[in-house]
Amino acid sequence: MAVARENGRNRAIIPDAVAAARSYLKTSERQVATDTVRDVRNLAQSTRLLLLVELVSVLMGIAAWAFLLSLDVVTDFREGHRLVFILLPAVGVVTAWLYRNYGLQSRRGNNLVIDSALSPRLIHARMAVLTFLCSVATHLTGGSAGREGAAVQMGGTIASNVSHAAHLGGHDHHDLMLGGISSAFGAVFGTPLAGAFFGMEMCYVGKLDYSSALYCLAASFTGNAVAQALGTQHGGHAIVAVPALSPASIVLTVAAAVAFGLTARLFAASIRAVKRIYATRITNYLVAALVGALVVLGAYAALNAWQYAGLSEWLVGAGFEGKTTLADPLLKLVLTALTLGAGFQGGEVTPLFGIGAALGGWFGQLAGMDPSFLAALGMIGVFGAALNVPITTILMGLDLFGGDAAVYYVIVAFVAYLVVGHSGVYPAQRIVSPKRRSLAGDAGETVEAALKGE
Repeated sequence: MAVARENGRNRAIIPDAVAAARSYLKTSERQVATDTVRDVRNLAQSTRLLLLVELVSVLMGIAAWAFLLSLDVVTDFREGHRLVFILLPAVGVVTAWLYRNYGLQSRRGNNLVIDSALSPRLIHARMAVLTFLCSVATHLTGGSAGREGAAVQMGGTIASNVSHAAHLGGHDHHDLMLGGISSAFGAVFGTPLAGAFFGMEMCYVGKLDYSSALYCLAASFTGNAVAQALGTQHGGHAIVAVPALSPASIVLTVAAAVAFGLTARLFAASIRAVKRIYATRITNYLVAALVGALVVLGAYAALNAWQYAGLSEWLVGAGFEGKTTLADPLLKLVLTALTLGAGFQGGEVTPLFGIGAALGGWFGQLAGMDPSFLAALGMIGVFGAALNVPITTILMGLDLFGGDAAVYYVIVAFVAYLVVGHSGVYPAQRIVSPKRRSLAGDAGETVEAALKGE
């Protein structure tokens, strides 16, 4: 009897097990089907977005080539015809008038690009045209400015308009905008690795946007490749000797990094101060632009500093050769602050390169070591601190100088980043991770809001 009951229970269990197995298989099949559909859809969307990123990058590579070629032409003309400096006031006034009457929000420059990357806000196409023409005019007439600002604005404008035409939103729009930023930076400076990380890092303080990594990497390399294919060439400098890692070399590097961070802080503060003076002391914007241009022109004449006009790329070479004094970075800093503070178009990165390399080269002479080492660290350190992009700083070192001094890039990047505090040349950057405990209250604020709270 017991055996019969046991056999009956076994016969009852078998159908239940079979039913459970069938149910599990059906559930698994549905899950696999759902996952497959989702994965295919995601792949299709990602492929579409990558194609749009490549489109933006090709267009930006062409724009970068045309922009850099234009800067070379007008720089050569200015250096052969110094009388062109007398047109600087006219360019200042015309620039102010164009941006006030036709620029919409374009006068916000890279800060508008940051805002658009973090929201579905459209950047009107005229921003790219205005920044191209007015930046070239600035360099033609001797304004002390850079080129990255105009390039990033062009890349952001191209990406924004492609995004609008493709009806993108949310993460897709965000990723395309960051790709546009990366393509611009990589193409203009010939630094594809740094360009990729610049796009991921530019909008924030204390955050690296890994979700956009693939698109930023593809954009930066494509933009750079297109610009080079069209004939763009970038000069290079080498570190002659990298000191062996030791307590002495680390102390020296940290000390230099502190100086680079303080210089970056002074640079950003100087531009803000000049802008604030003109905005609060002169009510008519055209008069303010005229006065600002005359001040720049007067500074050139009073200081006999005509060689610091435009990009002043000679400063980098002089710093690497140990032929700079402390006056060189100070003069370039002052003239760039006066130029950008007066409303001229351009950028900050190339002047920061010159300031950092000149300061580092001078510091190297004082330390009794090969100046090229500290010139290289100063070049990337002042740049990275002023823009709040420490990872980009490290990759910039690798792009420009190779990996022999990589450990020193890391030290300089993060020490200078901490020293500069919640300052910088991009007021619209969002502070995600405060740099120090004493600055914890700035979390979630913009750099501009944090500075007002100081």
